[in-house]
Amino acid sequence: MRIRIVGAGAMGRGIAQWAVAGGHTVELCDVRTEAVTAAVDFVRSMLERAVQKGRMSAEDMAVALGRLIPLEDPWAEGPEVELVIEAVREDLATKAEVFGKLEQALPESAVFATNTSSLSVTRIAASLRDPGRLAGLHFFNPVPLMKIVEVVPGAATRPAIAPVLTALVESCGHRAVTVADTPGFLVNHAGRGLVTEALALLEESVADPAGIDRIARDVLGLRMGPFELMDLTGLDVTAAVIDSIWQGFRYEDRLRPSYLTPNRVTAGLHGRKTGQGWFTYGPDAPAPAPEPPVTGDADRPVFVAGGENAGYAGDAAELRTALAAAGATVESGTRPSGRALVLVPVWGTTVAAAVASLGLPAARTFGVDPLPPAGRRRVLAVTAAADPAAARDARAVLARAADGGEPYAVSVVRDTAGSVAQRLLASVVSVATSIAERGLATPADIDLAVTTGLGYPAGPLAWGDRIGAARMLELQRSLHATTGDPRHRPTRRLTERAQLGLPLTDPGTSPADCAEW
Repeated sequence: MRIRIVGAGAMGRGIAQWAVAGGHTVELCDVRTEAVTAAVDFVRSMLERAVQKGRMSAEDMAVALGRLIPLEDPWAEGPEVELVIEAVREDLATKAEVFGKLEQALPESAVFATNTSSLSVTRIAASLRDPGRLAGLHFFNPVPLMKIVEVVPGAATRPAIAPVLTALVESCGHRAVTVADTPGFLVNHAGRGLVTEALALLEESVADPAGIDRIARDVLGLRMGPFELMDLTGLDVTAAVIDSIWQGFRYEDRLRPSYLTPNRVTAGLHGRKTGQGWFTYGPDAPAPAPEPPVTGDADRPVFVAGGENAGYAGDAAELRTALAAAGATVESGTRPSGRALVLVPVWGTTVAAAVASLGLPAARTFGVDPLPPAGRRRVLAVTAAADPAAARDARAVLARAADGGEPYAVSVVRDTAGSVAQRLLASVVSVATSIAERGLATPADIDLAVTTGLGYPAGPLAWGDRIGAARMLELQRSLHATTGDPRHRPTRRLTERAQLGLPLTDPGTSPADCAEW
Protein backbone atom coordinates (compact mmCIF):
# COMPACT_ATOMS: atom_id res chain seq x y z
CA MET A 1 0.00 0.00 0.00
CA ARG A 2 1.16 3.54 -0.74
CA ILE A 3 0.57 5.75 2.29
CA ARG A 4 0.98 9.50 2.62
CA ILE A 5 1.67 10.64 6.18
CA VAL A 6 1.01 14.33 6.78
CA GLY A 7 2.82 15.59 9.86
CA ALA A 8 6.41 14.62 10.64
CA GLY A 9 6.42 15.15 14.39
CA ALA A 10 6.76 12.47 17.05
CA MET A 11 3.65 10.58 15.99
CA GLY A 12 4.11 10.99 12.24
CA ARG A 13 7.67 9.71 12.22
CA GLY A 14 6.73 6.81 14.48
CA ILE A 15 3.90 5.82 12.14
CA ALA A 16 6.30 6.14 9.20
CA GLN A 17 8.84 3.82 10.85
CA TRP A 18 6.10 1.30 11.62
CA ALA A 19 4.66 1.38 8.09
CA VAL A 20 7.91 1.05 6.13
CA ALA A 21 9.07 -1.75 8.43
CA GLY A 22 5.74 -3.43 7.70
CA GLY A 23 6.34 -3.39 3.96
CA HIS A 24 4.46 -0.28 2.85
CA THR A 25 5.62 2.69 0.80
CA VAL A 26 5.41 5.96 2.74
CA GLU A 27 5.36 9.51 1.48
CA LEU A 28 6.32 11.55 4.54
CA CYS A 29 5.53 15.24 4.42
CA ASP A 30 5.08 18.32 6.57
CA VAL A 31 4.65 22.05 5.96
CA ARG A 32 8.12 22.40 7.55
CA THR A 33 10.80 20.86 5.33
CA GLU A 34 13.24 20.62 8.25
CA ALA A 35 10.74 18.46 10.14
CA VAL A 36 10.70 15.95 7.29
CA THR A 37 14.50 15.82 7.19
CA ALA A 38 14.67 15.27 10.94
CA ALA A 39 11.98 12.59 10.76
CA VAL A 40 13.78 10.66 8.02
CA ASP A 41 16.99 10.77 10.07
CA PHE A 42 15.07 9.53 13.09
CA VAL A 43 13.54 6.60 11.21
CA ARG A 44 16.97 5.68 9.85
CA SER A 45 18.47 5.73 13.34
CA MET A 46 15.67 3.56 14.73
CA LEU A 47 16.06 0.99 11.98
CA GLU A 48 19.83 0.98 12.44
CA ARG A 49 19.28 0.30 16.15
CA ALA A 50 17.00 -2.60 15.21
CA VAL A 51 19.80 -4.03 13.07
CA GLN A 52 22.30 -3.65 15.91
CA LYS A 53 19.95 -5.50 18.27
CA GLY A 54 19.39 -8.30 15.78
CA ARG A 55 15.72 -7.55 15.21
CA MET A 56 16.22 -6.70 11.53
CA SER A 57 18.79 -7.56 8.90
CA ALA A 58 20.85 -4.89 7.17
CA GLU A 59 19.25 -5.87 3.88
CA ASP A 60 15.73 -5.47 5.26
CA MET A 61 16.70 -2.08 6.69
CA ALA A 62 17.93 -0.90 3.31
CA VAL A 63 14.73 -2.05 1.64
CA ALA A 64 12.58 -0.36 4.29
CA LEU A 65 14.47 2.93 3.96
CA GLY A 66 14.01 2.71 0.21
CA ARG A 67 10.26 2.74 0.80
CA LEU A 68 10.46 6.02 2.76
CA ILE A 69 9.96 8.96 0.40
CA PRO A 70 10.43 12.53 1.72
CA LEU A 71 7.83 14.77 0.12
CA GLU A 72 8.29 18.52 0.07
CA ASP A 73 4.70 19.43 -0.78
CA PRO A 74 1.99 17.79 1.36
CA TRP A 75 -0.62 18.85 -1.19
CA ALA A 76 1.14 17.36 -4.22
CA GLU A 77 -0.91 15.22 -6.54
CA GLY A 78 -0.62 11.51 -5.78
CA PRO A 79 -2.62 9.31 -8.11
CA GLU A 80 -1.12 6.17 -6.53
CA VAL A 81 -1.80 7.13 -2.91
CA GLU A 82 -4.21 4.66 -1.32
CA LEU A 83 -4.26 5.95 2.24
CA VAL A 84 -3.53 9.23 4.00
CA ILE A 85 -2.70 9.27 7.71
CA GLU A 86 -2.88 12.76 9.20
CA ALA A 87 -0.76 13.39 12.30
CA VAL A 88 -0.81 17.16 12.73
CA ARG A 89 -1.59 19.09 15.92
CA GLU A 90 -4.81 18.47 17.87
CA ASP A 91 -6.88 21.29 16.46
CA LEU A 92 -10.15 20.76 14.61
CA ALA A 93 -9.72 23.66 12.20
CA THR A 94 -6.17 22.62 11.31
CA LYS A 95 -7.15 19.03 10.61
CA ALA A 96 -10.16 20.10 8.55
CA GLU A 97 -7.92 22.39 6.47
CA VAL A 98 -5.41 19.59 5.89
CA PHE A 99 -8.04 17.14 4.67
CA GLY A 100 -9.71 19.80 2.55
CA LYS A 101 -6.48 20.37 0.64
CA LEU A 102 -5.81 16.65 0.35
CA GLU A 103 -9.29 16.12 -1.06
CA GLN A 104 -8.37 18.49 -3.88
CA ALA A 105 -5.08 16.72 -4.64
CA LEU A 106 -5.70 13.00 -4.22
CA PRO A 107 -7.99 10.54 -6.00
CA GLU A 108 -11.46 9.84 -4.63
CA SER A 109 -10.39 6.25 -3.95
CA ALA A 110 -7.80 7.31 -1.34
CA VAL A 111 -8.92 6.58 2.22
CA PHE A 112 -8.37 9.32 4.79
CA ALA A 113 -7.40 8.53 8.40
CA THR A 114 -6.87 10.93 11.28
CA ASN A 115 -4.62 10.10 14.22
CA THR A 116 -6.62 12.34 16.53
CA SER A 117 -6.64 11.25 20.16
CA SER A 118 -9.36 13.57 21.44
CA LEU A 119 -11.34 15.19 18.62
CA SER A 120 -14.52 13.85 17.06
CA VAL A 121 -13.79 11.90 13.89
CA THR A 122 -17.28 12.78 12.67
CA ARG A 123 -16.66 16.50 13.10
CA ILE A 124 -13.33 16.31 11.24
CA ALA A 125 -15.00 14.42 8.39
CA ALA A 126 -17.95 16.82 8.22
CA SER A 127 -15.85 19.45 6.44
CA LEU A 128 -15.19 17.13 3.47
CA ARG A 129 -17.20 16.83 0.30
CA ASP A 130 -17.16 13.08 0.95
CA PRO A 131 -17.14 12.49 4.72
CA GLY A 132 -17.59 8.77 4.15
CA ARG A 133 -13.93 8.34 3.17
CA LEU A 134 -12.51 9.34 6.59
CA ALA A 135 -12.04 7.33 9.77
CA GLY A 136 -9.91 7.55 12.88
CA LEU A 137 -6.68 5.56 13.16
CA HIS A 138 -5.41 6.32 16.64
CA PHE A 139 -1.84 5.19 17.35
CA PHE A 140 -0.09 5.42 20.71
CA ASN A 141 3.40 6.78 21.37
CA PRO A 142 5.94 5.29 20.77
CA VAL A 143 4.17 3.78 17.77
CA PRO A 144 6.52 0.83 17.06
CA LEU A 145 6.36 -0.34 20.70
CA MET A 146 2.71 0.34 21.54
CA LYS A 147 1.18 -2.50 19.59
CA ILE A 148 -2.42 -1.36 19.70
CA VAL A 149 -4.29 0.91 17.29
CA GLU A 150 -7.86 2.17 17.63
CA VAL A 151 -9.89 2.09 14.41
CA VAL A 152 -12.64 4.69 14.81
CA PRO A 153 -15.40 4.94 12.19
CA GLY A 154 -17.22 8.26 12.19
CA ALA A 155 -20.98 8.55 11.88
CA ALA A 156 -20.69 8.83 8.08
CA THR A 157 -17.70 6.52 7.47
CA ARG A 158 -18.36 3.90 4.81
CA PRO A 159 -18.65 0.39 6.26
CA ALA A 160 -15.86 -0.98 4.05
CA ILE A 161 -13.20 1.36 5.45
CA ALA A 162 -12.81 -0.02 8.98
CA PRO A 163 -11.94 -3.55 7.75
CA VAL A 164 -9.34 -2.08 5.37
CA LEU A 165 -7.68 -0.16 8.21
CA THR A 166 -7.84 -3.18 10.51
CA ALA A 167 -6.15 -5.36 7.89
CA LEU A 168 -3.40 -2.73 7.44
CA VAL A 169 -2.74 -2.52 11.17
CA GLU A 170 -2.56 -6.26 11.62
CA SER A 171 -0.37 -6.74 8.53
CA CYS A 172 2.25 -4.61 10.28
CA GLY A 173 2.20 -6.67 13.48
CA HIS A 174 -0.05 -4.47 15.65
CA ARG A 175 -3.50 -5.26 17.04
CA ALA A 176 -6.52 -3.28 15.97
CA VAL A 177 -9.66 -2.61 18.00
CA THR A 178 -12.75 -1.03 16.50
CA VAL A 179 -14.13 1.74 18.68
CA ALA A 180 -17.13 4.06 18.51
CA ASP A 181 -16.49 7.74 17.82
CA THR A 182 -17.02 8.91 21.40
CA PRO A 183 -14.97 11.08 23.79
CA GLY A 184 -11.66 9.40 24.62
CA PHE A 185 -12.39 6.54 22.21
CA LEU A 186 -11.52 3.36 24.16
CA VAL A 187 -8.10 3.40 25.87
CA ASN A 188 -8.30 6.96 27.21
CA HIS A 189 -11.89 6.41 28.31
CA ALA A 190 -11.11 3.14 30.09
CA GLY A 191 -8.07 4.70 31.76
CA ARG A 192 -10.22 7.27 33.57
CA GLY A 193 -11.40 4.66 36.07
CA LEU A 194 -8.02 4.42 37.78
CA VAL A 195 -6.96 8.06 37.93
CA THR A 196 -10.31 9.61 38.80
CA GLU A 197 -10.78 7.23 41.73
CA ALA A 198 -7.18 7.77 42.90
CA LEU A 199 -7.84 11.51 42.95
CA ALA A 200 -11.10 10.96 44.85
CA LEU A 201 -9.20 8.93 47.48
CA LEU A 202 -6.68 11.75 47.79
CA GLU A 203 -9.49 14.30 48.15
CA GLU A 204 -10.73 12.30 51.14
CA SER A 205 -7.24 12.08 52.68
CA VAL A 206 -7.46 8.27 52.68
CA ALA A 207 -3.73 8.09 51.87
CA ASP A 208 -1.07 10.23 50.24
CA PRO A 209 -0.03 9.77 46.58
CA ALA A 210 2.91 7.51 47.44
CA GLY A 211 0.72 5.37 49.67
CA ILE A 212 -1.99 4.98 47.02
CA ASP A 213 0.65 4.10 44.42
CA ARG A 214 2.17 1.41 46.67
CA ILE A 215 -1.21 -0.23 47.08
CA ALA A 216 -1.94 0.00 43.35
CA ARG A 217 1.35 -1.73 42.55
CA ASP A 218 1.59 -4.28 45.36
CA VAL A 219 -2.06 -5.21 45.84
CA LEU A 220 -3.51 -4.74 42.35
CA GLY A 221 -0.32 -5.58 40.47
CA LEU A 222 -0.17 -2.43 38.32
CA ARG A 223 3.19 -1.54 36.82
CA MET A 224 2.80 2.08 37.86
CA GLY A 225 0.65 3.71 40.47
CA PRO A 226 -1.91 6.28 39.28
CA PHE A 227 0.08 9.27 40.56
CA GLU A 228 3.31 8.02 38.98
CA LEU A 229 1.33 7.59 35.77
CA MET A 230 -0.08 11.12 35.91
CA ASP A 231 3.43 12.50 36.44
CA LEU A 232 4.71 10.53 33.45
CA THR A 233 1.87 11.59 31.15
CA GLY A 234 1.77 15.16 32.45
CA LEU A 235 -1.02 16.41 34.70
CA ASP A 236 -1.87 19.11 32.16
CA VAL A 237 -2.60 16.41 29.60
CA THR A 238 -4.32 14.08 32.07
CA ALA A 239 -6.58 16.80 33.48
CA ALA A 240 -7.61 17.93 30.00
CA VAL A 241 -8.50 14.36 29.00
CA ILE A 242 -10.46 13.79 32.21
CA ASP A 243 -12.42 17.01 31.70
CA SER A 244 -13.14 16.40 28.00
CA ILE A 245 -14.37 12.85 28.53
CA TRP A 246 -16.54 13.88 31.50
CA GLN A 247 -18.06 16.74 29.51
CA GLY A 248 -18.44 14.59 26.40
CA PHE A 249 -20.45 12.01 28.33
CA ARG A 250 -22.71 14.74 29.71
CA TYR A 251 -21.17 14.85 33.18
CA GLU A 252 -21.42 11.15 33.95
CA ASP A 253 -20.75 10.74 37.68
CA ARG A 254 -18.40 7.78 37.39
CA LEU A 255 -16.08 9.97 35.25
CA ARG A 256 -16.24 13.02 37.54
CA PRO A 257 -13.00 15.09 37.71
CA SER A 258 -11.31 16.19 40.92
CA TYR A 259 -11.14 19.74 42.26
CA LEU A 260 -7.45 19.06 43.00
CA THR A 261 -6.17 19.26 39.44
CA PRO A 262 -6.91 22.80 38.12
CA ASN A 263 -4.72 24.67 40.62
CA ARG A 264 -1.89 22.18 40.22
CA VAL A 265 -2.00 22.56 36.45
CA THR A 266 -2.01 26.36 36.77
CA ALA A 267 0.97 26.15 39.13
CA GLY A 268 2.95 24.13 36.58
CA LEU A 269 3.01 20.96 38.72
CA HIS A 270 2.75 18.78 35.63
CA GLY A 271 5.12 15.98 36.59
CA ARG A 272 8.38 14.80 35.08
CA LYS A 273 8.49 17.39 32.33
CA THR A 274 8.39 20.28 34.82
CA GLY A 275 10.42 18.56 37.55
CA GLN A 276 7.59 18.69 40.06
CA GLY A 277 4.25 16.95 40.10
CA TRP A 278 2.85 14.63 42.71
CA PHE A 279 6.52 13.75 43.22
CA THR A 280 9.80 15.62 42.67
CA TYR A 281 12.17 14.82 39.80
CA GLY A 282 15.65 15.78 38.70
CA PRO A 283 19.22 15.32 39.94
CA ASP A 284 18.58 17.36 43.09
CA ALA A 285 15.29 15.68 43.95
CA PRO A 286 15.19 14.11 47.41
CA ALA A 287 14.95 10.35 47.64
CA PRO A 288 11.41 9.04 48.21
CA ALA A 289 10.56 8.86 51.88
CA PRO A 290 10.71 5.27 53.14
CA GLU A 291 7.72 3.65 54.76
CA PRO A 292 7.78 3.87 58.56
CA PRO A 293 9.25 0.76 60.21
CA VAL A 294 7.03 -1.81 61.87
CA THR A 295 7.40 -1.19 65.62
CA GLY A 296 4.33 -2.68 67.28
CA ASP A 297 3.78 -5.85 69.29
CA ALA A 298 3.34 -8.68 66.80
CA ASP A 299 2.38 -11.08 69.62
CA ARG A 300 -0.69 -9.18 70.75
CA PRO A 301 -3.79 -11.41 70.43
CA VAL A 302 -6.23 -10.71 67.62
CA PHE A 303 -9.90 -11.39 67.10
CA VAL A 304 -11.16 -11.54 63.50
CA ALA A 305 -14.75 -10.34 63.20
CA GLY A 306 -16.84 -11.87 60.45
CA GLY A 307 -20.47 -12.16 59.53
CA GLU A 308 -23.19 -10.68 57.41
CA ASN A 309 -22.60 -7.04 58.41
CA ALA A 310 -18.81 -7.09 58.48
CA GLY A 311 -17.91 -8.59 55.14
CA TYR A 312 -17.90 -12.09 53.78
CA ALA A 313 -17.57 -14.83 56.41
CA GLY A 314 -15.16 -16.51 53.99
CA ASP A 315 -12.89 -13.47 54.15
CA ALA A 316 -12.80 -13.67 57.92
CA ALA A 317 -12.02 -17.39 57.83
CA GLU A 318 -9.20 -16.87 55.34
CA LEU A 319 -7.69 -14.09 57.45
CA ARG A 320 -7.86 -16.21 60.61
CA THR A 321 -6.15 -19.09 58.82
CA ALA A 322 -3.40 -16.87 57.37
CA LEU A 323 -2.64 -15.19 60.70
CA ALA A 324 -2.63 -18.48 62.58
CA ALA A 325 -0.23 -19.95 60.00
CA ALA A 326 2.06 -16.96 60.61
CA GLY A 327 2.13 -17.72 64.32
CA ALA A 328 -0.23 -14.99 65.50
CA THR A 329 -2.44 -15.58 68.53
CA VAL A 330 -5.92 -15.71 67.02
CA GLU A 331 -8.81 -15.77 69.49
CA SER A 332 -11.86 -17.92 68.92
CA GLY A 333 -15.37 -17.39 70.18
CA THR A 334 -17.93 -14.72 69.45
CA ARG A 335 -16.44 -11.73 71.29
CA PRO A 336 -12.88 -10.37 71.62
CA SER A 337 -11.05 -10.37 74.93
CA GLY A 338 -10.27 -7.10 76.67
CA ARG A 339 -6.78 -6.82 75.15
CA ALA A 340 -7.33 -8.33 71.72
CA LEU A 341 -7.03 -6.32 68.54
CA VAL A 342 -10.14 -6.65 66.37
CA LEU A 343 -9.63 -7.05 62.61
CA VAL A 344 -12.58 -6.71 60.25
CA PRO A 345 -12.35 -7.74 56.58
CA VAL A 346 -14.38 -4.97 54.93
CA TRP A 347 -15.90 -5.32 51.46
CA GLY A 348 -17.32 -2.06 50.20
CA THR A 349 -18.15 -0.92 53.72
CA THR A 350 -16.34 0.92 56.52
CA VAL A 351 -14.77 -0.14 59.79
CA ALA A 352 -16.91 2.47 61.51
CA ALA A 353 -20.06 0.74 60.26
CA ALA A 354 -18.81 -2.60 61.62
CA VAL A 355 -18.01 -1.02 64.99
CA ALA A 356 -21.54 0.38 65.20
CA SER A 357 -23.42 -2.67 63.93
CA LEU A 358 -21.45 -5.33 65.82
CA GLY A 359 -20.75 -3.39 69.00
CA LEU A 360 -16.97 -3.68 68.60
CA PRO A 361 -14.44 -1.68 70.69
CA ALA A 362 -13.72 1.36 68.51
CA ALA A 363 -10.22 2.09 69.85
CA ARG A 364 -8.83 -1.30 68.85
CA THR A 365 -10.90 -2.27 65.79
CA PHE A 366 -9.29 -2.01 62.37
CA GLY A 367 -10.17 -2.89 58.79
CA VAL A 368 -8.27 -5.31 56.56
CA ASP A 369 -8.70 -5.41 52.79
CA PRO A 370 -9.47 -9.03 51.82
CA LEU A 371 -8.42 -8.63 48.18
CA PRO A 372 -5.64 -11.15 47.50
CA PRO A 373 -2.52 -9.02 47.02
CA ALA A 374 -0.43 -9.30 43.87
CA GLY A 375 2.67 -8.69 46.02
CA ARG A 376 3.52 -8.89 49.70
CA ARG A 377 1.41 -6.04 51.00
CA ARG A 378 -1.60 -5.84 53.26
CA VAL A 379 -3.74 -2.78 53.96
CA LEU A 380 -4.86 -1.71 57.44
CA ALA A 381 -7.69 0.83 57.76
CA VAL A 382 -7.88 3.01 60.89
CA THR A 383 -10.83 5.06 62.11
CA ALA A 384 -10.81 8.42 63.87
CA ALA A 385 -11.39 6.58 67.17
CA ALA A 386 -8.40 4.23 66.82
CA ASP A 387 -5.76 4.05 69.54
CA PRO A 388 -2.39 4.74 67.80
CA ALA A 389 -0.57 2.16 69.93
CA ALA A 390 -3.16 -0.47 69.02
CA ALA A 391 -2.79 0.49 65.34
CA ARG A 392 0.98 -0.06 65.54
CA ASP A 393 0.38 -3.47 67.09
CA ALA A 394 -2.18 -4.37 64.40
CA ARG A 395 0.32 -3.39 61.73
CA ALA A 396 2.93 -5.65 63.31
CA VAL A 397 0.51 -8.58 63.46
CA LEU A 398 -0.45 -8.14 59.78
CA ALA A 399 3.22 -8.00 58.79
CA ARG A 400 3.76 -11.56 60.02
CA ALA A 401 4.40 -14.19 57.36
CA ALA A 402 4.03 -17.96 57.50
CA ASP A 403 6.97 -20.38 57.55
CA GLY A 404 9.57 -17.70 58.11
CA GLY A 405 8.84 -16.04 54.79
CA GLU A 406 9.43 -12.40 53.93
CA PRO A 407 7.23 -10.18 56.11
CA TYR A 408 4.36 -8.31 54.55
CA ALA A 409 4.56 -4.58 54.02
CA VAL A 410 1.51 -3.02 55.67
CA SER A 411 -0.02 0.22 54.42
CA VAL A 412 -2.03 2.20 56.96
CA VAL A 413 -4.91 4.19 55.44
CA ARG A 414 -7.85 6.20 56.68
CA ASP A 415 -11.09 4.25 57.02
CA THR A 416 -13.19 4.60 53.89
CA ALA A 417 -15.79 2.45 52.19
CA GLY A 418 -13.97 -0.39 50.47
CA SER A 419 -10.46 0.85 51.28
CA VAL A 420 -8.04 1.83 48.51
CA ALA A 421 -7.55 -1.23 46.31
CA GLN A 422 -11.23 -2.15 46.24
CA ARG A 423 -12.23 1.33 45.17
CA LEU A 424 -9.60 1.52 42.45
CA LEU A 425 -10.57 -1.89 41.09
CA ALA A 426 -14.29 -1.18 41.34
CA SER A 427 -13.85 2.03 39.35
CA VAL A 428 -11.73 0.35 36.66
CA VAL A 429 -14.31 -2.42 36.24
CA SER A 430 -17.24 0.00 36.42
CA VAL A 431 -15.94 2.24 33.63
CA ALA A 432 -15.19 -0.79 31.45
CA THR A 433 -18.64 -2.30 31.96
CA SER A 434 -20.14 1.09 31.12
CA ILE A 435 -18.18 1.10 27.85
CA ALA A 436 -19.45 -2.40 27.05
CA GLU A 437 -22.99 -1.50 28.09
CA ARG A 438 -23.04 1.42 25.67
CA GLY A 439 -21.75 -0.83 22.86
CA LEU A 440 -18.71 1.41 22.29
CA ALA A 441 -16.46 -1.63 21.86
CA THR A 442 -16.73 -5.40 22.26
CA PRO A 443 -15.71 -6.98 25.58
CA ALA A 444 -12.74 -8.66 23.88
CA ASP A 445 -11.56 -5.39 22.37
CA ILE A 446 -11.94 -3.56 25.69
CA ASP A 447 -9.69 -6.03 27.47
CA LEU A 448 -7.20 -6.21 24.60
CA ALA A 449 -6.93 -2.42 24.33
CA VAL A 450 -6.48 -1.89 28.06
CA THR A 451 -3.87 -4.59 28.61
CA THR A 452 -1.92 -3.53 25.52
CA GLY A 453 -2.41 0.22 25.75
CA LEU A 454 -2.33 0.71 29.52
CA GLY A 455 -0.30 -2.28 30.67
CA TYR A 456 -2.81 -3.50 33.27
CA PRO A 457 -2.17 -7.03 34.55
CA ALA A 458 -5.57 -8.09 33.17
CA GLY A 459 -8.28 -6.56 31.07
CA PRO A 460 -10.83 -4.81 33.30
CA LEU A 461 -13.65 -7.21 32.41
CA ALA A 462 -11.46 -10.29 32.89
CA TRP A 463 -10.23 -8.73 36.13
CA GLY A 464 -13.81 -8.39 37.30
CA ASP A 465 -14.41 -12.04 36.39
CA ARG A 466 -11.47 -13.06 38.59
CA ILE A 467 -13.36 -11.57 41.53
CA GLY A 468 -16.71 -12.73 40.18
CA ALA A 469 -19.57 -10.66 38.79
CA ALA A 470 -21.74 -11.32 41.85
CA ARG A 471 -19.06 -10.21 44.27
CA MET A 472 -18.18 -7.14 42.17
CA LEU A 473 -21.87 -6.23 42.23
CA GLU A 474 -21.94 -6.59 46.02
CA LEU A 475 -18.86 -4.37 46.25
CA GLN A 476 -20.34 -1.63 44.10
CA ARG A 477 -23.72 -1.79 45.79
CA SER A 478 -22.01 -1.50 49.17
CA LEU A 479 -19.88 1.42 48.01
CA HIS A 480 -22.95 3.16 46.62
CA ALA A 481 -25.07 2.52 49.73
CA THR A 482 -22.31 3.47 52.16
CA THR A 483 -21.22 6.69 50.46
CA GLY A 484 -24.37 7.78 48.65
CA ASP A 485 -22.09 8.84 45.79
CA PRO A 486 -23.56 8.01 42.34
CA ARG A 487 -20.02 7.47 40.99
CA HIS A 488 -20.25 4.01 42.62
CA ARG A 489 -23.63 3.11 41.13
CA PRO A 490 -23.44 -0.38 39.55
CA THR A 491 -23.92 -0.50 35.81
CA ARG A 492 -26.85 -2.34 34.34
CA ARG A 493 -24.45 -4.70 32.60
CA LEU A 494 -22.73 -5.73 35.83
CA THR A 495 -26.08 -6.21 37.58
CA GLU A 496 -27.45 -8.31 34.72
CA ARG A 497 -24.34 -10.48 34.43
CA ALA A 498 -24.34 -11.15 38.19
CA GLN A 499 -28.05 -12.04 38.14
CA LEU A 500 -27.67 -14.37 35.15
CA GLY A 501 -24.41 -15.97 36.29
CA LEU A 502 -22.62 -14.77 33.15
CA PRO A 503 -19.00 -13.58 33.00
CA LEU A 504 -18.40 -9.90 32.33
CA THR A 505 -16.34 -10.92 29.29
CA ASP A 506 -19.29 -12.74 27.73
CA PRO A 507 -20.76 -10.60 24.92
CA GLY A 508 -24.19 -12.11 25.58
CA THR A 509 -27.08 -12.66 23.22
CA SER A 510 -28.53 -9.70 21.37
CA PRO A 511 -31.92 -9.44 19.64
CA ALA A 512 -30.10 -9.51 16.31
CA ASP A 513 -28.72 -12.95 17.16
CA CYS A 514 -32.27 -14.26 17.40
CA ALA A 515 -33.53 -12.93 14.06
CA GLU A 516 -33.95 -15.13 11.00
CA TRP A 517 -33.14 -13.54 7.68
